[in-house]
Formats: sequence, C-alpha cells, structure tokens
Amino acid sequence: MTDTRRRVKVYTLNEDRQWDDRGTGHVSSGYVERLKGMSLLVRAESDGSLLLESKINPNTAYQKQQDTLIVWSEAENYDLALSFQEKAGCDEIWEKICQVQGKDPSVDITQDLVDESEEERFDDMSSPGLELPSCELSRLEEIAELVASSLPSPLRREKLALALENEGYIKKLLELFHVCEDLENIEGLHHLYEIIKGIFLLNRTALFEVMFSEECIMDVIGCLEYDPTLSQPRKHREFLTKTAKFKEVIPISDPELKQKIHQTYRVQYIQDMVLPTPSVFEENMLSTLHSFIFFNKVEIVGMLQEDEKFLTDLFAQLTDEATDEEKRQELVNFLKEFCAFSQTLQPQNRDAFFKTLSNMGILPALEVILGMDDTQVRSAATDIFSYLVEYNPSMVREFVMQEAQQNDDVSKKLTEQKITSKDILLINLIIEHMICDTDPELGGAVQLMGLLRTLVDPENMLATANKTEKTEFLGFFYKHCMHVLTAPLLANTTEDKPSKDDFQTAQLLALVLELLTFCVEHHTYHIKNYIINKDILRRVLVLMASKHAFLALCALRFKRKIIGLKDEFYNRYIMKSFLFEPVVKAFLNNGSRYNLMNSAIIEMFEFIRVEDIKSLTAHVIENYWKALEDVDYVQTFKGLKLRFEQQRERQDNPKLDSMRSILRNHRYRRDARTLEDEEEMWFNTDEDDMEDGEAVVSPSDKTKNDDDIMDPISKFMERKKLKESEEKEVLLKTNLSGRQSPSFKLSLSSGTKTNLSSQSSAASLPGSPGSPGSPGSPGSPGSVPKSTSQTAAITTKGGLVGLVDYPDDDEDDDEDEDKEDSLPLSKKAKFES
Repeated sequence: MTDTRRRVKVYTLNEDRQWDDRGTGHVSSGYVERLKGMSLLVRAESDGSLLLESKINPNTAYQKQQDTLIVWSEAENYDLALSFQEKAGCDEIWEKICQVQGKDPSVDITQDLVDESEEERFDDMSSPGLELPSCELSRLEEIAELVASSLPSPLRREKLALALENEGYIKKLLELFHVCEDLENIEGLHHLYEIIKGIFLLNRTALFEVMFSEECIMDVIGCLEYDPTLSQPRKHREFLTKTAKFKEVIPISDPELKQKIHQTYRVQYIQDMVLPTPSVFEENMLSTLHSFIFFNKVEIVGMLQEDEKFLTDLFAQLTDEATDEEKRQELVNFLKEFCAFSQTLQPQNRDAFFKTLSNMGILPALEVILGMDDTQVRSAATDIFSYLVEYNPSMVREFVMQEAQQNDDVSKKLTEQKITSKDILLINLIIEHMICDTDPELGGAVQLMGLLRTLVDPENMLATANKTEKTEFLGFFYKHCMHVLTAPLLANTTEDKPSKDDFQTAQLLALVLELLTFCVEHHTYHIKNYIINKDILRRVLVLMASKHAFLALCALRFKRKIIGLKDEFYNRYIMKSFLFEPVVKAFLNNGSRYNLMNSAIIEMFEFIRVEDIKSLTAHVIENYWKALEDVDYVQTFKGLKLRFEQQRERQDNPKLDSMRSILRNHRYRRDARTLEDEEEMWFNTDEDDMEDGEAVVSPSDKTKNDDDIMDPISKFMERKKLKESEEKEVLLKTNLSGRQSPSFKLSLSSGTKTNLSSQSSAASLPGSPGSPGSPGSPGSPGSVPKSTSQTAAITTKGGLVGLVDYPDDDEDDDEDEDKEDSLPLSKKAKFES
C-alpha cells in the first residue's frame, strides 16, 4: 500500500495570482543525473507519469507554511507549491531540502524573501546571530523597535527567536516589568506591552514554554494589561487570582496534572481575552499558540483517563443518592467539559476515551442523572448523551437492549411488584424528556428528537454473520419504546379534532410525526404492523383539523409517505378505514385558497393518478367523486376518473387487458424471427380452437366491406388530428351503465388483399399470439351491434397487422407510425370453411 505521508498535490501560480492544481501524486527526493543534483520528484498516482521534477538549488528560498505546505519560486514568475496530505510527509521532505541547503530543519524558510540591499543580505548571511541590546530600562524603546522591525522578515524573526531563547532574555524583561510597575513608569510599561506582543507573534513553541511557565505566566499577563491604546490598564491578573476559582470536584492527586489544567486555562484566557484580535496578516503568526492549547487539552484528557481512581470516584459520586444537588451539578458539568475536550483527540485516541467511559459505567450513570428533577443537571446530562450517540450509536443501542433483557428477567421473578420498562429504560427517559420539555420553543426536545432519529436510523446499524443489529434493535424499540413516543399523539386524538391545540402541543406533535415519518421511510414491517394494529394513521389524520397549518401538513406528509410506498397492505388499511375522508374534508374546507395545503393534497392525488395505484383510484372515485367532480382548475381528479373508467372497462373485458399487454410487449420488437414464430403459430391454429358457430370469411363479400376498412395512410394522418381531442371523446362516449366505451381503430398495410364473409352471429378467427387480436370478437368493447353490418373477421395476405388504440396510448402513436408502415407482410392466411 502506498505511503500516504508522501501524498501531495502540486500547485502552480498563474498570471492572475491564483493557484492551479496540477495533479495529485507521491513525492520523493533523489539525485537526477540530467539536472546534476538532488531533486524533488512527484509522480502521478493515477498513471505514474512525472508531474514535477525540480532541482533543489542551494540559493532557492523554500518556505514551509501551515505544517503541510512547501512553497518556492523557480523563476521570476513561476511559483510552485506542494500540499501534503500529512504533516509527517511534509517534515520529511523539508528535512531533505534543508539538508541540501545546509539549513536547520527547525526554520520555516531557508532564505530571506524580504527585498534587502546586497550589503544587508551579506551581513545577515555572514553574521552568526542577532545581537540584542542589554536589558535595561533606558533601552526598552530600542528593544521594542528591534522586535517590531524583525517581524516582517522570516529570517530576522528566526534570529530574534534564537537570541531570546539563548540569552534567557524573557525573564530579564519580566524583571524590568516589576521595576516599571514599582516606579509607575507608564512609558516603560507601554514598551514592554509592544515587546511581549511581538514575542507572541514570533510563533515559537520554545518561547511559549518559557512565557507560560508557572513563574512567568502571570507577569506576561501583567505586561499585556498596559495597552498603549487604552487610557486605563486592564485588570486581568485580578480576575484570574480573585474572581476565577478553581474547583476540584474530585481531588486531583497528580501535581503535574493540576499544573497543566491551570496553565491551559490561563493560556486560553490570554488567547481569548488578553491578546488583541489579530489582523489578517497576524492570524497565521499565532498558529503555534492554538497548537499549544490543543496539545495541552490532549494531555489533560490522557492523564485523567489513565487515573482509574479519579474516574471511579467521579462515577461513584454521580450515582450516589447521598450526593447533594450542588455537588452533583459540578460533577456533571465537569464530565460534560471532559467529553468536550475529547473532541480534540485523534480518532484512535477518542475510541479509547469513550471505551474507558463505557467501562466505567457512563450510561448507567446518565440514566440515574436523567431521572432527577434538577433541570440544569438533566440538560448537562443530555449534552453528554449527545456526545455518546454521535460518536458510537451502536454502543448506546447495545446498552439499552441489554438493560431491557435484564429487566425482563427481573420482571419474571417479581410476582407482586412489577417495574415497567417505561420507568427504567434509558431510551424511554430520553423520550419522556422530549415530551415534557418546558421550553416554549422546545429547544431541548428538538435536540433529543435528533438523537432518537440517529438511534433508530438503519443506515448506521451494523450487520454481522451471526446477528443483525437492525432486526434486534427495531424489535426492541417497537416493543418497549414506541408506545411511549406515540402516547401524546394518541392522548390528543381521541375525538374528531385535537383535544389540545395550543402552539406548544402542536410543536411537540409535529416532532413526533417527523420521527414517525422517518420510521415509515426507513423501517419495514415493524412500523407497518404498528400503524395498522394501533390504527395510527386514523389518529394522525385527526390532526388535519388542527388550527395550526404546520401540524396539519405534518399529518398530511405522514400519509403521503405511506402512499408513496405503494404497499397494498397499507392501501387496504386506508380503504377499509376510509382514511381519505379527513383529507377530502380538509381540501374542501380550504376552499379555493391557493396555499401549501391545497398544493400538497392535489399532489397526493396526482401521485395516485400518475403511478396508477388502481385500488386507491377506485376507492377515491367510488367514495369521493361527488365531492371532487367540480374541481376543474386542475385535471387531477378528472384524470383519476378516467383511470377508474379504464380499469372498469378492462375488468369487464379481460381480453382487452391481454391485448394491451401484447401490444406493449411486442409492437416495438417485430423483427423477422418474431414474425416467423407468430406466423407458425397462426398456421398451426386448429379448427378445434374456434368456438362453435364461428365461420371463415369468403371472398364473395370482399367488395361489400372494402369501404368499411380505413385506409392506413389516412388513418395515420387522422391520428394526429384526433390526439388532442381523444380524451374528451372518451369521456363523452359512455354506454348505458355509465362506463366509457373506448374507440377502436384498425389499420392495414397498403396493398393488402382482404377476404371477408358474413355470418349471422358475430365471429372472427383468433389472432396469432404476437398480434393485437381481432377487434370484432364477441363481447369485446367496440364490437358492432347486431343491428348494424355484421362483424367480419379480418385477415390479410400479409398477416394481421391491425392495431388497437387505447386513449392513454396516444402518446406512443406518433413515434410508432413509421414502424407500423414498414411492417413486413406475413404469409397468406389459411382458412377452412
């Protein structure tokens, strides 16, 4: 496997001073004979081609930025950059570059980029280091100017930092700070402010270690109190020593850990409160300060995690009933901050952290805390629970299932006093807190609903060879928890309208419906069984009568999600309970208002029409057509009526349905081989296949019925004209029973000879399997009545090629005309009389 440490992106700076990505590859360094020197080579990870071949020149200025970026210029207007995936890879290549140029790898730039005179450049390169003025009160202004003048130049910054480190200069400056304060030398204190601020901008970890040591940090903060731009100094030291109090909720025995906590708090205070907001140019100069705080937090978490006695005492006191409320609140707040610190850890360290908390019993402890009356404690416990769910929902699911199993075992042994699972299950406590949230805006309930959705989301559930977490957990959830979640819904929908319809109740029910809608979408038989057995949809649709539009729309959205599944179990349940009635009522009560409710209801019926859900179409038309027939500003309901009529027609005439399926399956695939198979079956049709009384058509009546056959060319031309009016014609052409009588059209290939004969009873030869069938067969829609000319069986010399047109097939006709015209003629039909 390729080493990701060397994975880089190559960038070049274009004429517009924008960086162009030249590709991703892997970088290496080596001697290149052609270039006569050590070079940087980048080969593309896709095909191994050479993306970059750059010689490391001794005088080229290479600059390392943000720990993963190396930038340099190869020509006057040709800048290059390597962006590394990992810091370790950047450090390796940086060491190679510094080795070739004879530089210390700790520097961030190998050459001075500032435009200086040749004399100054020579002086800088030849001088061993920067000479600092002696640390005296009279020279503070000179020291401040030196620091300020060094900041623009990377090389000068490097030399200044080394000089400050080597000479112990910071401690000498802090001694002068005490002298200035004692003498009330305000000018000197202002100079010290500028000097200390400049040292921060040098961005050196070694200097921070000195400045943030126990003996120096308060003096550093003191220097930063005397900002020259302020009329009065700030009182940061007073706040840290008198106002801010360090509380040990559990005594910390390790002095190093305690010192690290103090240091981190004070450095964080310096970053957030003391230092002025950095300018755009200074922002990157404080990256090391951010890193210092970050790694301190990592160390604190690691040291606390390793102290088993500390964590044992923490959880023991959390769950101890004797612990007073104030103490427990401090313990919970500490645990919350502890978990917040863990977010800075690397993934593998975070895994170990949460595993340690799990082993110490954090989930049982949270269960105890959430059962308490203190709102602030419960709020902090909820935040801790959210960290656990976001990190590892499977761990939480496993705990609650084990807990339920243990409770089931206990309940079997209890004969007199049974403890219900609702009272003790952690997940039910979460649901109850969501339902009982007293916040008018339900902020806590929204957070808890998100956590519940994460827990019941099958996408993050594990599946192994032996067991499936999805099956086990959903079985547990619907058995032990779903009744708690739906309790407020069922309690508020016992009548035809919501019992309570205030804003807060409506918001809560909307949250419950949102979670139930999620379950309908992502769960299968569990939610289906629950909805049907508990008649949940009927109770949900009571909320359509709410005065709050958002709640009514949530109820409608729930039903729309169910219909969208196109599940016949759901459909039968909806029809049996007449669950379109609340929707139709809401639609009619909404009147002619064009709003979201109107659009959402119409969209639901349109979905039923477009997807041709036959059972629901029939149910809606049979039961609600009278109420909906006058709605003409959309064609949705008339379209549903049309679908319904077509279904009834096909039910009464099954042959039509089979003919339609034959047309759709074969009309586009009539190749030579298919035609041969069809003709073979036609010729093999036995006389026994015909019903008694059927007769073949003799040639004697050919002329008599020629005028009745529509010429194919004129037929195709007429189709285009009839296309727009076809639907209206079909709606108007109804028989005595009120059902539509679809029109039939027949077209024959030009030049085809037909043989026709009359019989007293309407009859026809059976069509070949690949053919559309005979439109004049007894009992079929569109057959000619006995009072008119008798029905004829139509055969052709080239085979039967007539097509039956259904009203909803018009969209297919135009594109098939050319194909139909070019169909080959089949063999001469065989007749027996």
